[in-house]
Amino acid sequence: MITKIILASTSTFRKAILEKLQLPFECISPETDETALEGETAQQLVLRLSQLKALAGVELYNQSEPSVLAADLVLSADNPAVVIGSDQVAVIDGQIIGKPLTKENAIKQLQQASGKAITFYTGLSVIHNITKEAFSIVEPFTVHFKNLTTAEITRYVELEQPLYCAGSFKAEGLGIALFERLEGNDPNTLIGLPLIQLIKLLKKHNISVL
Repeated sequence: MITKIILASTSTFRKAILEKLQLPFECISPETDETALEGETAQQLVLRLSQLKALAGVELYNQSEPSVLAADLVLSADNPAVVIGSDQVAVIDGQIIGKPLTKENAIKQLQQASGKAITFYTGLSVIHNITKEAFSIVEPFTVHFKNLTTAEITRYVELEQPLYCAGSFKAEGLGIALFERLEGNDPNTLIGLPLIQLIKLLKKHNISVL
């Protein structure tokens, strides 16, 4: 029986990254409250949200597959799937920063990042829709910024409009021009889906890329 792969995300960037593995998959769009809990660290936040997104994706997938709703596991085994959930936040000066949403906020975020290092934490969870067996990790990635002028920052924001990107840049695009160096195990992590770790988690669910 083939186990389906479901990406619980609306992100076109995560979809494009997952396509690199050349495995068939489907996307599903769970709604999850991404508000941080009081006292929650960045690592705790992304781990919790990645798990919630994967679980919400399992529920949506199961609702779309009638046999999975059956009490009899023999029937539900006709639709086995693993659901991938992921979430990411950026931390600068010990503070979690989110999506800027406006040009003014994007400029402020990049001014704060100029000459400093931002660490991104990406939570990744892979859950089986029937057994509920789950594996999760948090992967860090650090970006070291150049010393940027206000003119450079403003020009970048106008060109790429990174209003829905935590940290106010798109690493897969012109954002690379903002960096002095990158520090991490997997450049895909910076865009939102750590493939090296994902391959390991899929393997735990008996899904091999090669």
